[in-house]
Parts: sequence; C-alpha cells; structure tokens
Amino acid sequence: MQQGSGFLTPRQRRLAWLGFLLAAIQAPVAAKLVSDGSWLFSLIVALMVAIVIIADDATRRRPAEGPSAD
Repeated sequence: MQQGSGFLTPRQRRLAWLGFLLAAIQAPVAAKLVSDGSWLFSLIVALMVAIVIIADDATRRRPAEGPSAD
C-alpha cells in the first residue's frame, strides 16, 4: 500500500513549520511586551498554519489511489 501525497511540497511544508514556530513563539513574547490584544493575531495565524499542516498530514496518510481492476 502506497502513501498518498499531500498538497504541500516538502519545501512548503518546511516553511509552514517555520512560520508556525515563529508565530507561536512571537505570540507570548508580544503578550508580555504589548499592553493591547494585538498578540492574538499571532496566535490566530499560528493556529491557521497548524490546521494546514494537520490537513496535509491527513492527506499524506491516506492510501494512494491505485489503478482499478475494471
């Protein structure tokens, strides 16, 4: 059984992980330094990137469609 391929290329996947980590680290730092709620934007961006990474993982784990026996 072959694994399916995701919709992100390996390079895009690495960049998504980098973006997630940077946004996830920046959110608590901004919360400490800024008195308003603008740090929530970084948190929302990190969550959106995480959803894309999870969706790509789910697509990759699905078995690839093989040739039909028809």
